[in-house]
Amino acid sequence: MKARAITRLLVGLCLGATGLLPGLGWGQSDSAKPQPELDANPIGKVLTATGIARIEHTAAVVVQANLPTGGMGQAKVGDLVYRGDLIQTGVEGGLAVVFADGTSFNVSSNARMEVNEFVYDPKGNSNSTLLSLTKGTFTFIAGNVAHTGSMKVDTPIGTMGIRGTAPRVEILDNGEVRFSTLVEEK
Repeated sequence: MKARAITRLLVGLCLGATGLLPGLGWGQSDSAKPQPELDANPIGKVLTATGIARIEHTAAVVVQANLPTGGMGQAKVGDLVYRGDLIQTGVEGGLAVVFADGTSFNVSSNARMEVNEFVYDPKGNSNSTLLSLTKGTFTFIAGNVAHTGSMKVDTPIGTMGIRGTAPRVEILDNGEVRFSTLVEEK
């Protein structure tokens, strides 16, 4: 009985070591599944940057050895924005970004925004955008995606569907979210 248990244990260890036993190779990648392709196409660019404003390219493979702490560099005018990027500003920071569809975002100090999804084809009508706002104040003017697809903005209390407007979203430190629509005077 003990010999059978020891044999099963040894067989299990051998199969686990070769990756044939599911569940034992947690840290290994499944080479049979294709790896997701990195999105190397920029979807926007920085128009203005003040104070501490950083963009972390989370989906990029970095081959630079002397990066600043945290893998993020100071954002500057002309820097490109990619799908998956994390935009953060410091105490006196601010950032303005314009996206390929014409959407423009102003990000206040002490803010955090993630560009989760951005699909835009000027000739298409299946466009989509998902941005996650977790803290700070944001004002933006919706571009073509809002008119030709689905533009969504996620906040700590819910997700807004944007259909072509100019909202202001403020996420306070206590988690409260304030939303208002900017009115254009004619």
